[in-house]
Amino acid sequence: MPSYSVKPATPATDSSRSTVSRRRMLTVALGGAATVALPAPAWAATDERPGAQRPPTLTPDDRTVVAQVSAERALSHLRVLSEDIGPRIGGTASERRAADYIARTLDHLGYDTRLQPFAVADKFLAQLSSPAGLPTDLCWQAGASAHAALDTTVSGDVVDVGAGAPENYPADVTGRIVLIDYVSSRREQLVATAQARGAAAVVFLPADAVAPRRAAAFSPTLPGSANSPAPIPVVGVAQAQKHRLRDLVATGRLTLTIATTAHRDLTSHNVIAERVGPSGAGGPVVMVSAHYDTVIGAPGANDDGSGTVLCLELARVLRAIPVNATLRFALWGSEEQGLLGSRHHVAELPQAERDRFLAVYQNDMVATSWDPATRYWLLSFTGQSNRATDEVAAAAVRLGYDPRVSPVTQRGSSDHQSFQQVGIASANFSWRGEETPALLEPPYHTPEDTIAKNISLERLQVSLELIGCAAYATAR
Repeated sequence: MPSYSVKPATPATDSSRSTVSRRRMLTVALGGAATVALPAPAWAATDERPGAQRPPTLTPDDRTVVAQVSAERALSHLRVLSEDIGPRIGGTASERRAADYIARTLDHLGYDTRLQPFAVADKFLAQLSSPAGLPTDLCWQAGASAHAALDTTVSGDVVDVGAGAPENYPADVTGRIVLIDYVSSRREQLVATAQARGAAAVVFLPADAVAPRRAAAFSPTLPGSANSPAPIPVVGVAQAQKHRLRDLVATGRLTLTIATTAHRDLTSHNVIAERVGPSGAGGPVVMVSAHYDTVIGAPGANDDGSGTVLCLELARVLRAIPVNATLRFALWGSEEQGLLGSRHHVAELPQAERDRFLAVYQNDMVATSWDPATRYWLLSFTGQSNRATDEVAAAAVRLGYDPRVSPVTQRGSSDHQSFQQVGIASANFSWRGEETPALLEPPYHTPEDTIAKNISLERLQVSLELIGCAAYATAR
């Protein structure tokens, strides 16, 4: 019987001082629309898919899955995660709201669902906002320095002091918020200069990343100030926010409020749901998984809201189809901090439990709309094929997608690594650039990882069909 229930999650921010909606925080600031209509996949089960080499040759089992999976249905879950909840930083209230939503969804589908808690490090976050209703209306999450003023709020006009040297300052910045180009080797000196000039806060602006990548928001470290924190807030924004701030300051007066918050004594959660197979508690296991947390400031539509909602949609489709194995769905917390959720889960598994796994299908970034992301990658931590890669490659052939699928390629850096390191067949499945799996879309780990800017329902549908057919074939 289902075992999980909680009160409905609310889309409040992690700061108790803020009542600004998540949707406004994530969309108005960077010019996106709160709700967008995405082109829906328009093929029938027997149609040749876009980018396929030939029409599919489906088995009866494939038809059972393909006829039911729906990227449009999955999108409704993605709107909750990336727009209503927004950035889901490991261990904070926003990540817990996402865990509660995921668990309730799986519980309602009839799975035996539980939360698996584990401790994670403190987080230091900031919220930047402008007065509501102004043309420059904005509200962003950024990183805050642990070595500067925390749990405090300041407001002031913004001045851009560029490189932050004394000669770059105007005559008086008392009580003002200064924008400074971030240079790691000079960060403490830059803060000291701003403090001496009477600035109310420092906003560090990252150097632009090498295209197509864009720099993410960050929590600046000031090691020399660890025992004597700077008395003013020091925050780090993302590349897209940097350019927006500079454009606003260059065209007129900009007033900001910066609120910093220390989140301490944190607990993150994995969400584990299963439907026990006919062999009972000791029988084989097929797992479909993804991580649901994000980096600072990123709404995480593709990374990895897309993998999360793929799991939820496949859980809906596979809940009542006859299988021989136990079906298990796992949504990992705190992946972005070093695969913490999946590492904790695997460490807690006795060897007898590890031996039950037939395959783990880890889905990480399975729906980007970035045009060059034309290859569907089969990523193995060892670089060797296994049951998971073999089943997806076989499903690709049956579906006619095989020209779009990579050979098995060596790469870790996602939760499949936690399983492969202990000998469990697992792989990561992801849409990335053609030349290398390191070629990721520009919105990766940025505030621009939104549904409007970074989600393709067509690619999500392809991913649902590939993983759905592969997982069902394994479980049968």
